[in-house]
This record gives sequence, C-alpha cells and structure tokens, in this order.
Amino acid sequence: MRVVIQRVSEAKVQVDDLVVGEINHGLLVLQGIEHDDTTEDVEWLAQKITSMRIFGDEDGKMNRDIKEVNGGVLLVSQFTLHASTKKGNRPSFINAARPELAIPLYRALSERLTDYMGAQIQLGKFGAMMKVHLVNDGPVTIFMDSKNRE
Repeated sequence: MRVVIQRVSEAKVQVDDLVVGEINHGLLVLQGIEHDDTTEDVEWLAQKITSMRIFGDEDGKMNRDIKEVNGGVLLVSQFTLHASTKKGNRPSFINAARPELAIPLYRALSERLTDYMGAQIQLGKFGAMMKVHLVNDGPVTIFMDSKNRE
C-alpha cells in the first residue's frame, strides 16, 4: 500500500461540482492499494500517519503530530500510485488492486485513522472522477510504501 501525505492549510474533494470531503489545516492522504495488501499494511500506515511529527511547534520545528495540532485528515483513493512506467509511454496499472479488494482496505484505513484520531475523518469518493483542491503547507509532501518501510 502506498500513500502520499501532504501537509495542507486546506483541502477539498469535489465530485460533479459537489464537495464530498473538506478539511482546513491537516493532512491530505492519497492512498494506492495493491493486490497483495492486507489489514497489516492498513494498521502500519494508520499508526505512522497519525504519529508523524510534521507540524511545527512554538519554535517552528516539526515536532507535533496531527492529533497535537487538532488537524483534519482527508483520505482519497488513488490507484495511479501503483502505475508502472517501465515499458512504453502509457502507464500500466496492473499492480493496482481490483475494487473488490481495494474498497474494503480503503474503508479499513478510514476506520483506523478515525480510531487513532479520535474523530471522523473526511473522504473522497472511491472510484469517482474527483477534483482535488489543496494548498500544500510548507510544502511538506511525504511518500510511504508499506512494503518498503524506510
């Protein structure tokens, strides 16, 4: 499972000009699910996302996590995070999980993030054509892969 985490001052997701998820300051999390991902990947990522100290303290140093700053989380599914660009110029998405596996794991990450945050998170709409609007704060953008835990 791969995620791109962006520290934002605001973010929202629109589907057909309707806002389906929106936060002020916090984290926009783009989630890509692979066919061999499991709830173990979900658990590891949920813990890492909510514990990462990427928000400034009173001295401006990145020492606070999302919970300490009372930030929001907006989770958006994005199968293109598993694009393979090895051959040709058209990306292959063969490694991305099919919806029958991806939807339950998307929901599982949503539930685990909600548990760790102690508050409901915001969501995009799985499988929809979405417009994601964000103001990256910093900019701070972090990529994590649960299969390559660096």
